[in-house]
Amino acid sequence: MRSHVHLTTQDLTKGYEAGPVVDGISLTVSAGQRLGIIGENGRGKTTLLRLLAEDLIPDQGTVTRHGSLSLVQQEMPFNEGETVGDLLSEALHESRRALSELDSAAEPFDEQRYAAALAHAEDIEAWDAERRADIALKALDADHDRSTGLARLSVGQRYRVRLACLLAERADVLLLDEPTNHLDSAALAFLTERLQQHHGVVVLVSHDRTLLDEVCTQLLDLDPSPDGEVHLHGGGYRAFKEAKRAERRRWEQRFAQEEAEHDELAEKVERAQTRLKDAWRPPKGAFKHKRGTRAANKMRNVARRLEELDGQRVGAPPPPLRFTPPELEASGDLLHATPLTVPGRLELTEPISLAAGDRLLVTGPNGAGKSTLLTVLAGRLRPSSGTVHHAGRVALLAQESSFENEDATAARLCPRVEELGLLRGRDVTRPVSRLSTGQRRRLELAILLSGGPHVLLLDEPTNHLSIALVDELTEALQRTPAAVAVATHDRQMRTDFASWRSLTLNSSSRSPEFSVGSE
Repeated sequence: MRSHVHLTTQDLTKGYEAGPVVDGISLTVSAGQRLGIIGENGRGKTTLLRLLAEDLIPDQGTVTRHGSLSLVQQEMPFNEGETVGDLLSEALHESRRALSELDSAAEPFDEQRYAAALAHAEDIEAWDAERRADIALKALDADHDRSTGLARLSVGQRYRVRLACLLAERADVLLLDEPTNHLDSAALAFLTERLQQHHGVVVLVSHDRTLLDEVCTQLLDLDPSPDGEVHLHGGGYRAFKEAKRAERRRWEQRFAQEEAEHDELAEKVERAQTRLKDAWRPPKGAFKHKRGTRAANKMRNVARRLEELDGQRVGAPPPPLRFTPPELEASGDLLHATPLTVPGRLELTEPISLAAGDRLLVTGPNGAGKSTLLTVLAGRLRPSSGTVHHAGRVALLAQESSFENEDATAARLCPRVEELGLLRGRDVTRPVSRLSTGQRRRLELAILLSGGPHVLLLDEPTNHLSIALVDELTEALQRTPAAVAVATHDRQMRTDFASWRSLTLNSSSRSPEFSVGSE
């Protein structure tokens, strides 16, 4: 256990033109703790990770870190000409440097220098670094030739190479932003085990409910709370979800009670003021005058209670951003595909038919052809053999969002985005380029649904979305009359769709396996 490792923030704040995104966060994460950061899209999860990595400068507050750091971002930029080997060399640099320092201290022998070099090499397990890298690359299906240029790899392939390298690096502090994107079941299991065994600090942002339950020791909730503060929760995601629902109910009840009490007190003050002003006249006699004094005192007491209440009242709970899918209409047979072939990418030996209300869950490891299949079914890629026939509107949500016009606003690209409960407020009028990755994903989903599709083809639909929206999307897909085909590695979503007809693709050279409710 690396007991010296920890990450501490004090009053950490970062804002943009619309106001603070991260507002006054103070926390400490120590060795052996694994913190999950959750909240709606646009709440500042990625911003917080970048602040922790000192990749962003805070407006105020401090970050203190003891131990080495690795940051895994959602999007991985790369330089022209950079190769897989370059990433691997970067990840292994510290281990190789430590072993080189040990050799230098041994010849000629310098006892003090050698002892320090040996302690450092043992601490980072430098002798095992090359083996760790090989294991991670194979486990994440990222074991490409070291000379392979990153530009030749897909987004998912580049991501897995980078993730494998960072896991092999074994930094003290791991910061991960949506690490389950682009991972299949075997890779997810490997990542889960590695994070569970990590002896330092882990801070991760994830929509993967199973990962949060299996890995995290605490959850940091960035969504609004009654006291305006962010809160830590223990017990995993399922326990948090129930606690959050109970907190929301208490918040709504308290707000309603305080609103009613405020209105009652304000009315009493107003009535008393009216009586004192319009009706009371101090008549002759001391007793009558005392009655008037008591009335004025009573009014002041009520006014004081009102003032105290106003100083302690909770704010109104903000209306949650709830996904309200449009009512899609569909009937009859909608899509039929004969056996399909895309050389090196897909070989589908059985036909596929989708009628209104049909549900199909497409599973299989990375590289098996799931994305290729959905792209062909959507009519965006022509197969070398086989045909696809559409009898209705078909819409595809690809794994990654892309927009031709980054300067256009969400409202311009999809006037219904606010009505659908996918974006609201200032986010609707922001250019796409200034939306978070999750907000861009929400906008793409809104555009897709606004077209009134009869067939929905969804490729890893949970990527970049908040957990709350994933839950709402899952429910909507269960009840829509449209035909739906989903390719996903998300373990909770696969469990939720266990009763669907399933198609498992093993590889581009093997026959697919159809079953009903087998996942």
